[in-house]
Amino acid sequence: MSVVDQSPDLSNRAQLDDLRQSCRGILPLDAIWDEWMVDILSNHPSKLHKLVEQNGSPLNVIATTPLKRNLHELVDVAAERGLWFQPFLARKANKCLAFVEAANEVNAGIDVASEPECQQTLDLGVTGDNIICTAAIKSSTLIHLCARRGVTVAVDNIDELRQITRIATSLDAPVDIAIRISGFHHDGSKLHSRFGFDVDEITEVIKTFNLLTSPDTLRIRGIHFHLDGYCGEQRVSAIQQCLPIVDYMRNRGHDIKFLDIGGGLPMSYLEHQSQWKQFWSTHREALLGAHTPITYRNHGIGFTRVGDQIHGERNTYPYHQSPTRATWLANVLDAQSGEGHSIASALRDRSLQLRCEPGRSSLDGCGMTVARVEYTKQHHSGDWYIGLAMNRTQCRTGSDDFLVDPIVIPQSVLPHGAKHSTANQQSIDGYLVGAYCTESELIQLRKLHFPTGIQSGDLVVFPNTAGYFMHFLESRSHQFPLAKNFVYQTNQLATFHPDAVDALC
Repeated sequence: MSVVDQSPDLSNRAQLDDLRQSCRGILPLDAIWDEWMVDILSNHPSKLHKLVEQNGSPLNVIATTPLKRNLHELVDVAAERGLWFQPFLARKANKCLAFVEAANEVNAGIDVASEPECQQTLDLGVTGDNIICTAAIKSSTLIHLCARRGVTVAVDNIDELRQITRIATSLDAPVDIAIRISGFHHDGSKLHSRFGFDVDEITEVIKTFNLLTSPDTLRIRGIHFHLDGYCGEQRVSAIQQCLPIVDYMRNRGHDIKFLDIGGGLPMSYLEHQSQWKQFWSTHREALLGAHTPITYRNHGIGFTRVGDQIHGERNTYPYHQSPTRATWLANVLDAQSGEGHSIASALRDRSLQLRCEPGRSSLDGCGMTVARVEYTKQHHSGDWYIGLAMNRTQCRTGSDDFLVDPIVIPQSVLPHGAKHSTANQQSIDGYLVGAYCTESELIQLRKLHFPTGIQSGDLVVFPNTAGYFMHFLESRSHQFPLAKNFVYQTNQLATFHPDAVDALC
């Protein structure tokens, strides 16, 4: 697959092309839609309308088959290199329990970041040895739960180490831990992170560990890191610096079983690199006044105009990138270890298990978010506002925007649905706005084009939102209910059932 085109091999490509005619960005950013999504939108749109009518807007629709496919891709890469390997699904990326069950079915582990995530995972039958707790803040009750159920704990600081030691001593049961490391050297500088022990101080950390506890209380089973961003070369540098630490600790009696490289395995949301580049090029022109704005009130999305120059950096996920997932992991494993052979060889020679914790990339193709149009109105600027029954936290991460084109499913697909009037069929340009009472409440900052119009009762469908977009920032401000979550059954009847997590929240 080339860098320029990441189009999926869809048997229903013509259907997808038809669906896209309802809504495009002023500068299109064509999303990669998984085949099950296209099947629903093309062949069962009335069922989607009924689901929203019965359960409210927005709602999330997920499927687990792509998760299994994505995890198998990673397993295959490791198997080709003879590695002992296990991926761990990062639960923080999506709260639906169906994904935990699916990951467990393919022998993947689960990375949990809170007590509810851990308890729910255990309740679904996942054993403690297949769970790692990487919570940024670990309460005593969370540590107690991990200790009682055999969950490995990634230790971030000395205070955590002391607390885990106290709890393990009180329970008279050893706790398995992984030492989280950061501050790796790469291209002449240290990689910043607020998490973990600094790599340059790891020998002092081990000395402190030996003073505080004993192998009968805490057992160091692994080395763990997580780097910000998606750079494969940075992971190579980190692994190179972790390997001698593994040797150092083993030589001092610690039975190190695994090296966990965390998450950040890249994925791509968009089919075409050319569209991605064109968007940013035109956006810069718009900020400089050389092109009409393509974002709401010429929002910079991380960039600012200063005089005749543009400053800043993009504040969004890299929606088109390459390599992704399996190819990216293969490149990391085939890189030099600094010992005269590949990283894969270095891991294999040490009988060291490789782990990773993909969230977004494991959930690639696993979900979409559906919202109902409540109104349309034309602003005095000439732009249209399309009001959706959702808020921006229900399709957003910590970055500025969700830079993919949605699809509109008109109400007219219903057997007795309202037909578009001539006025409603007029081509309009505008912005999707949400339910929070703030001027900044934009669902997407990009200006969109609706060639055949859009009206109340239509549905707007956002693709590939399972990884972080559905749940990471979702809020109940204004006392709005949270979106309900439905699991799609890939069968001829196209059935949906509620995910069990909604009964717990």
